[in-house]
Amino acid sequence: MVWEAAIGALGVISDPLRLMFVVLGTFLGLIIGVIPGIGGLVGLALLLPFTFSMDPYTALAFLVGVQSVTTTSDTIPAVLFGVPGTVGSAATVLDGHPMARKGEASRAFGAAFTASVCGGLFGAFMLAISIPILRPFILSVGTPELLAICLLGLTLVVSLSRGAMAKGLVMAAVGLLLSTIGDEPQTGEMRWSFDLDYLWDGLPLVPLALGLFAVPEIIDLGVSRGSISGGKVKDERWQQMKGVRDVFENWWLVLRCSSIGTLLGSIPGVGASVIDWIAYGYASRSIKNSAETFGKGDVRGVIASESSNNAKEGGALVPTLAFGVPGSASMALLLGAFLIHGIAPGPNMLDKDLDVTFTLIWTVAIANILGAGACFLFAGQFARIATIRSGILVPLVFGIMLVGAYQGARDYGDLVVLVLAGALGWVMKGYGWPRPPLILAFVLGGLIENYLFISHFRYGLEWAARPVPLVIISIMIFVLIRPLFQSWRSKRRMASNGAQGADAAPKKIQQTLSVSDVFLWFAAAALFIYVIVSSNDWEAPARLMPQSLAAVGLVTIGGYFLWNLVSGSFVKFTLQDSTWAGSIRQGLWLVALVLAVRLIGMLPAMGLFVVAYMRIEGKTDWPRIIAIAAPFWLAALFLFHNLLHLPWPASFIGNWLPALRSALGRLL
Repeated sequence: MVWEAAIGALGVISDPLRLMFVVLGTFLGLIIGVIPGIGGLVGLALLLPFTFSMDPYTALAFLVGVQSVTTTSDTIPAVLFGVPGTVGSAATVLDGHPMARKGEASRAFGAAFTASVCGGLFGAFMLAISIPILRPFILSVGTPELLAICLLGLTLVVSLSRGAMAKGLVMAAVGLLLSTIGDEPQTGEMRWSFDLDYLWDGLPLVPLALGLFAVPEIIDLGVSRGSISGGKVKDERWQQMKGVRDVFENWWLVLRCSSIGTLLGSIPGVGASVIDWIAYGYASRSIKNSAETFGKGDVRGVIASESSNNAKEGGALVPTLAFGVPGSASMALLLGAFLIHGIAPGPNMLDKDLDVTFTLIWTVAIANILGAGACFLFAGQFARIATIRSGILVPLVFGIMLVGAYQGARDYGDLVVLVLAGALGWVMKGYGWPRPPLILAFVLGGLIENYLFISHFRYGLEWAARPVPLVIISIMIFVLIRPLFQSWRSKRRMASNGAQGADAAPKKIQQTLSVSDVFLWFAAAALFIYVIVSSNDWEAPARLMPQSLAAVGLVTIGGYFLWNLVSGSFVKFTLQDSTWAGSIRQGLWLVALVLAVRLIGMLPAMGLFVVAYMRIEGKTDWPRIIAIAAPFWLAALFLFHNLLHLPWPASFIGNWLPALRSALGRLL
């Protein structure tokens, strides 16, 4: 029966008309993935109304085609600009962008696209065979298990902060605190909203992520006045094939990370923003000598992230199809499409509607092959973007980034958050404070607080003693304690070697802190103290997590300095800081762009900004400016205004001259 359904579904999806819609959906999904801030969720929401007149097979194949490949093409901006196309490619930035800066963008693309198609096919295969097997497992997963999984993912990312684990813990606590801003769901307490309507629902993820990761990279690119790759790009085709070979040489890593993506994707509530970090953290812990290479352009980091985030699409379909429980926000929209077309997810999907299930499985497989093939075809051209000088590239990326950030809450406040997060991200990057723990903690914050409240309400402290949470918590403790033990053992070995030598006692290791770095430590401590004091009058459920996090943060800061004193490391302070002039100049360009949006509207400000930056910073001649800026602005007008119908923020000129705003189609 199963094989008959699989063969019959292949015949259904092979219909030329349906296959054409799969190709169309794949093509649109690739475009959506390339544009930062849009993502598969927005893409599905925009395209869902167009499926109402289609038959169920065609409609679902079209939507699954869109969703399956957004995490393939989102690699392109992640590698070239350090800008995650979607949250699913955030971990790819850590090694993909350094590879581009070394002239190995094509190799990163080759590895990423191959790992993506392998992960996607693995997820589709596991979906085909695992629904009956995983049914008891999924039904047994409760909030304690989900809470433990979220904490494990966060711990793995903190452990990536080699040599700066205390900073990683502090940033994780800050990220979790940022996630608590806004309305507290249990008590209705408004936490740190400062009477701003914008903060009632909390900070949006997209502008915060773009600010932390993308803005610092683009600022540094502007300061360099060169290109991403420094003008060097190795032979594209050879580099692509080298990336493909890297994947096959690391097939065991691909298999393990694809398994992680499929398994976690099948658990409702564990989304794309978590899975790639968990896989990346696992890879960094399991690969020998990864401390010297991960985060500096190691292709294995790209492979781990990309294989897991594509495999999760097949996994996320498991609870959606079998139980009618969406495995992610995107799957919730797909579930709505099921119901619109008269298909009821549940046990029938494994029985009389098995042909529909296999239609989706075949679509996931076909879309991944088509998407990877298309990306391979144009990867060489994309890699050449890394050779474009910053005077031309920076304003274009800033413009796209601005529109992407605006997708957070579609409010002018998104742009303010982008600027503030960009300043924070630049400071953190400059002084060695890890950014991944902050953003992952922010993503997981709402889930962790919700799961913690339910688990504590239902089980008390006994939730941690359940078998699965107990095992996971033990792993977390081992991951956090192991570096301290290794450091202590290393110092013992050095002391032993020094005692046996002819010279005197061994030299003590000195750790140098700049004044700015010390200021950041004290700023973090002041933030935690403020959290404790300002939340004292809140009800217990509202202040439980913030005050617990603040206490953990203060203990971590105290422990960091105490450990350095006890272990014999002296802290040496220096006034030497890197020059800020060039970076401040680039940052002011972004601030000017955001202010111009408020004055004359987003698209007019974007066009004016591109022209001004190219002329002043890029020293570009007028014919070239017109040849680049005009098509760019017209493409943005068509895509964002005419096709996607984005509601632009109101400008001062538009408010002063409403007739002009109406005449220009509400661009102002």
